[in-house]
Amino acid sequence: MNIVKHRYMFFLISLIVIIPGLVALGVWGLPLSHDFTGGSMLEVKFESGKVPGSDDVADIYNKLNIKDPYVQTSGNDIRSIRSKYIEEDTKNTIVAELEKLSGGKVEILQFETVGPSVGSEIASRAAITIALASIGILLYITWAFRGIPNAFRYGISAIAAMLHDVVVIIGFGSFFGHFLGWQVDTLFLTAVLTVIGYSVNDTVVIFDRIRENTHLHRNLPYETIVNHSIVQTFNRSLKTSFTVMLTLLALSLFGGSSINHFAITLFIGILSGTYSSIFNAAMILIVWENREWRWWFNKKNKPQTTAA
Repeated sequence: MNIVKHRYMFFLISLIVIIPGLVALGVWGLPLSHDFTGGSMLEVKFESGKVPGSDDVADIYNKLNIKDPYVQTSGNDIRSIRSKYIEEDTKNTIVAELEKLSGGKVEILQFETVGPSVGSEIASRAAITIALASIGILLYITWAFRGIPNAFRYGISAIAAMLHDVVVIIGFGSFFGHFLGWQVDTLFLTAVLTVIGYSVNDTVVIFDRIRENTHLHRNLPYETIVNHSIVQTFNRSLKTSFTVMLTLLALSLFGGSSINHFAITLFIGILSGTYSSIFNAAMILIVWENREWRWWFNKKNKPQTTAA
């Protein structure tokens, strides 16, 4: 099975997924929650009386001049509302209005506030965390693969595949925020960091097999070694990812609204991570080894290679 000969088709598929997400990000941006922008989160449970709908709860906030509240439903009797920063007195007023609307008792399950400066600090630390993780991954993989030529290429290729997955997740986050009203919160950041770890781990498994086969089959073309390594790890990667995605699918369907967005984001990230590890990271190594950019615009000089 010659997988690597279709590498440019795999690159094209990635571009088809990534470019709309980047356009959406540029046009609509990311809908940041109060975790990053500062604000309040109030979670209440209606113990008796009528349970109001999300629009009814939002109307109470709007009447108090608290614009654009984001209301989530968990079960039939729990509402989680994210909004701009509100004081303790305003929170008590909201709860009183909810009790008046429902005609029953309302229990406060959770009330959190985050100031704008704290939210900005969280966002900046998230960016720094991803940057430091990328540097650490690059240095570790370069050191781990020091026994084979051009070890740094493996680190850079793994980072490229990882960034592919981050961009995919952020692009979908922009789409979901615009069309479904989702918000990017700390759980979204947790999903991104989890996908980074998963993607790099999956990539290193394939790279490690390439390293082994490089020593075992020194006389074979590099392209053939990479293709053979992918085929050897193909079933393992797919089975592992499929098992994880089944679990995430179950969580997204039956886990409730509190983790629904997290599970779906993680599902997309794991799918992207599996794809990039198999069809992008290893293919970048081949392009780099063959220096294929030399004939991107001059096909006549392209050498004939095969991968068995």
